[in-house]
Amino acid sequence: MVEAEDLQSLKMIALLGGCKGPIWLSSQSLGSELGISPQTASRRLIALERQQFIVRSMKPDGQYVAVTREGEGQLKQEYADYIRIFNPKRRQYFLAGAVISGLGEGRYYMSIPHYKEQFSKYLGFEPFPGTLNIRLDPASIRIRQDLEHIGWIEISGFTADERTFGGVKTLPCRVRGHDCAIVEPSRTHYPEDIIEVIAGCGLRKALDLNDNDMIEVEITYD
Repeated sequence: MVEAEDLQSLKMIALLGGCKGPIWLSSQSLGSELGISPQTASRRLIALERQQFIVRSMKPDGQYVAVTREGEGQLKQEYADYIRIFNPKRRQYFLAGAVISGLGEGRYYMSIPHYKEQFSKYLGFEPFPGTLNIRLDPASIRIRQDLEHIGWIEISGFTADERTFGGVKTLPCRVRGHDCAIVEPSRTHYPEDIIEVIAGCGLRKALDLNDNDMIEVEITYD
């Protein structure tokens, strides 16, 4: 659990521009922004760095601070909590991670008519034959766990040619303006740090993505 004081400091660093890249920030200047002593501000910076929410570097003109992906994830989780407070019927979550290569199975399964028909019916688009595989960062893994019991759509399994195809669950989402959905098998264990995303187009090509590129997935749930 993140201490409230640390979260307050992280928010201030972000407001000062720390999510866009390294910013010059001394303990005295942070303390002045927060109304606390430089010594207390220094301890907060150390605590945030220890939790991997920020990175610090020293240059000739002083200390530079930047918010990490884990720090951004923590702030986005806080944002989602406020949405739940002030607009309880609408929740918003963000998952961030790095693009990775899959095994090519998504292309096969997304080409099966039975699955395609159901995805088209429930999601409003016919899935491109393939999935975008994303390895989540640590903060997003925790957020992903919170999504387990919201808004998933069940895609039924079937039997064909003496072979059984299992059910799939899917969760609508958006990636850089594209309507998408997270998909995973309904009844089998799935790695908690990996998600597969489908869309009506090939996301790698449409978004010019390569392995290790960072990407964010937005889930809005009413």
